[in-house]
Amino acid sequence: MNKSYSLFTDQADLEGITDLAYSKQIGNALSLDAPVNIIANGVFDSCFAVSALAASSIGAVGSAMASLVQSTGLCPNLPRVHVDQRLASLWFAQSIYPLGWSLPPIWDSLAGDYQTKDGWIKLHTNLAHHREASLRVLGCAANRDKVETAVLRWKSDDLESEIVSRGGVAAAMRSRQDWECHPQGSAVASEPLVMWSKPRVANLRFSPGSHQRPLEGLRVLDLTRVLAGPVATRTLAGFGADVLRIDPPGWDEPFVVPDITLGKRCAYLDLECLEDRQVFEMLLKNADVLVHGYRPGALDSLGYGQATRQSLSTNLIEVRLNAYGWTGPWANRRGFDSLVQMSCGIADAGMHWAESKKPTPLPVQALDHATGYLMAAAVIRLITIALNRGQVGSASLSLARTSELLINHRQSTGRELNAEPRLTDFLEEVEVTPWGNANRLRPALNIQGTAMEWSASANDLGSSAAHWLKY
Repeated sequence: MNKSYSLFTDQADLEGITDLAYSKQIGNALSLDAPVNIIANGVFDSCFAVSALAASSIGAVGSAMASLVQSTGLCPNLPRVHVDQRLASLWFAQSIYPLGWSLPPIWDSLAGDYQTKDGWIKLHTNLAHHREASLRVLGCAANRDKVETAVLRWKSDDLESEIVSRGGVAAAMRSRQDWECHPQGSAVASEPLVMWSKPRVANLRFSPGSHQRPLEGLRVLDLTRVLAGPVATRTLAGFGADVLRIDPPGWDEPFVVPDITLGKRCAYLDLECLEDRQVFEMLLKNADVLVHGYRPGALDSLGYGQATRQSLSTNLIEVRLNAYGWTGPWANRRGFDSLVQMSCGIADAGMHWAESKKPTPLPVQALDHATGYLMAAAVIRLITIALNRGQVGSASLSLARTSELLINHRQSTGRELNAEPRLTDFLEEVEVTPWGNANRLRPALNIQGTAMEWSASANDLGSSAAHWLKY
């Protein structure tokens, strides 16, 4: 007889149950506890319902937060939750608008779509070692014309495989049918939206701050990079969490740092240095939440496998993500939003919809942003469970699984979001940043009695000391 489980299941009932079976039994557990009123005014021009995904993923955060403040006694009634779909969509593009200075280019000069013998491939070369890997395979200089000529000698699948085997990142453009028949596409389709771990008995040190700032005092250790993870932790910072981002010395993401470090502190630590490892372990020991985007086994190689993490912090909530899912042959594959769009059929569908001769991606990196908000909602849900039941768990999400949400929702027409009302109608007061003054979008999410606001401006990576704030 099949047995149903919930996130509140007694420990004795979980013996012998795998995390995958547990996740499938309870569903995605991001169904709305509090009704969310979406003000649907304006959509992105796309064949997919990108704006609806933006509003619903941000709405999941609001619903989870409303449940937290009510269930923990911060609010006697379930707060009302509103999402402005136009604002939500704009947050999926960028939240910061410089005054008198410019954001660096998002893409490296060699990054982009290239025609092959039999189709198209996207090369992702923003990171130096990924760029070098592609050039080694192609055997040409770092010149776009030369890269175009070299790529034309290859079949898409062969070039993708060779670049990946050399430590680079690339994605051949596949149709939706091709992806559904692919072993990884099949694996992802069978995964739950959120892979929940079986909870373990433990008590959080954290207790909610107030109805207005419910996550104040929550210590979030952020080990994420571009882009979904930083969106998740930026969201938690908006409700008062102390988010400390850790990067290796010298690491930089200049094209997104002004956007995604809002409300965070950012420190450098070298985990190959004994002294820095000791600092990191103390941070981990005193953290309430760990958010990371490491591929399976990557933290293990640094000496911080799951058993070590849990021994250092027995009550740690952990939420992680990867690109291509947690099962199947590509579970360890590096990837980014733009690559997943090529792999899973989004760019191909967009090309046919737009009647174009080239891959047509989404107007924004919607998989990254949506997954980031769903990760934040998962953290809030896990906090609620821990506070109410004394059970601590973890959750895993992927860009490829989020794409399944979007692919099944087409829209027939779109309307540009920069039409009336004006963008300036959505901007807050001037924010002072290390790069210059800037405007920031107003939050798209409104929760009755709870402020979504950031206590600090965006700042450079490595600009803070690696320690927790005292409350």
